[in-house]
Amino acid sequence: MEIWLTGLESGYELEHLARLFFPGARLLTQRPARARQNLVRAGKSKKSLFAAVRLEGTCFRARLPRRQETAKEEEYRFCRLLYELLRKATGRRPPWGMLTGVRPVRIIHDNRAAGMSEEQIQSLFLDHYDCTPAKFRLVKGIADLQAPLIRDNQPRDCSLYVGIPFCPSRCSFCSFVSRTIERERALVQPYVDKLCEEIVAIRRQMELCGLRLRTIYIGGGTPTSLNAAQLRQLMETLAQNFDLDSLQEYTVEAGRPDCTDREKLHIMKQLGASRISINPQTFEQSVLEEIGRRHSAEAVVRCFEEARLEGHDNINMDLIAGLPSDTVEGFERSLQRTLELDPENITVHTLTLKRASNLVIEKRSEEYADVSAMIDRCEVLAQKGYRPYYLYRQKNTLQNLENTGWSKPGKECYYNIYIMEEIHSILSAGAGGSTKLCQPGGDKIQRIFNYKYPAEYIRDFETILKRKEGIGEFYACYLDPQTVG
Repeated sequence: MEIWLTGLESGYELEHLARLFFPGARLLTQRPARARQNLVRAGKSKKSLFAAVRLEGTCFRARLPRRQETAKEEEYRFCRLLYELLRKATGRRPPWGMLTGVRPVRIIHDNRAAGMSEEQIQSLFLDHYDCTPAKFRLVKGIADLQAPLIRDNQPRDCSLYVGIPFCPSRCSFCSFVSRTIERERALVQPYVDKLCEEIVAIRRQMELCGLRLRTIYIGGGTPTSLNAAQLRQLMETLAQNFDLDSLQEYTVEAGRPDCTDREKLHIMKQLGASRISINPQTFEQSVLEEIGRRHSAEAVVRCFEEARLEGHDNINMDLIAGLPSDTVEGFERSLQRTLELDPENITVHTLTLKRASNLVIEKRSEEYADVSAMIDRCEVLAQKGYRPYYLYRQKNTLQNLENTGWSKPGKECYYNIYIMEEIHSILSAGAGGSTKLCQPGGDKIQRIFNYKYPAEYIRDFETILKRKEGIGEFYACYLDPQTVG
């Protein structure tokens, strides 16, 4: 399928709306030289908005007159015109309707803050966006659960993300900036040394601004791809620079059992981690092999049991619906095996086909199981006492579905809520890091980027330290003048 847009200042929403129905559709930059078998066409003239879909030789067309209205109102009418035409052409209704954004929960928070009634919010999702009632119930329940945490957030609150861009091997679905540990081993120690320096620099900026650290999250990549001494060095640096006792939460992704042993689990517990992640993705051995994991499903169980022996009492486990060669029955078996282990958190991701992943690069993405049926099987989590507490969506996710974090009551991951709902600033250390500064009480967001790759990060580290001074400059604009010297 191809997309051809004409007469538009910006066709962003229309382009991504078309991809809800035709993932991977290619945007044409000029008029097609000949008639296309499959094409989505949309454009404006002086008097009308028009859309057309040609699908396997059958054409569907629609047109609306232009009228006096705001640009936002016209954009919605235009999107609705194309959306209804695509529904008619395909016979499908996306579960999230016209929504293309990644943060549907945020829509509820923002509109509640603006004074919209609950009835109006329901109408916004069901009528304006055409979401299914099931998706609205899901997103509303999450917003209700998050509401007290959002009310308690203070202007000087912030969180810290620490990135480890190394992995034992690269999974076929992954597009993160990460390097295999065997290939980049010589970079690891210099990287950790610089990372610790950056953490100190961030602490100084926080003191300058009077910021209060609420959560720490060490992610990746795979943080446990560091050896035990390097992991200890990193976590000791954090302990020396921050009051860990005052944190709401301290997460370390222990991720993969092929590089997480009991010594590292002990170091995490000893040096303050209050929450860890041990991520099977699937318990189907053939699927693990298909995606490039070099460990057995039972190794995940062993790692989980060792974590319990070391005293970890808040463990998250990730599953991915839609992995290549998986089946609905296989996903259901993985879900049941996870429930038998009884973790405090279970995060269910829907596979997203990212351009930088091997799945897309190697063109192995043509056929997948019924992912919607897999997500439906997650109803068992509610029956077992878990509650959905955060949710986000991504472009190019199979069947336009979502990623949902489930937790036992009182075990919600604060960091996940903070970053997804953009409640407060997230200060980021490490290669590929993006510090996201949120205006206290406002909607302005400013980003400070680190260099993407470990070698760049090490080589140009002084530039990164200089950029971090932007934290103080940002808060000088929004907090009292005495805060920043």
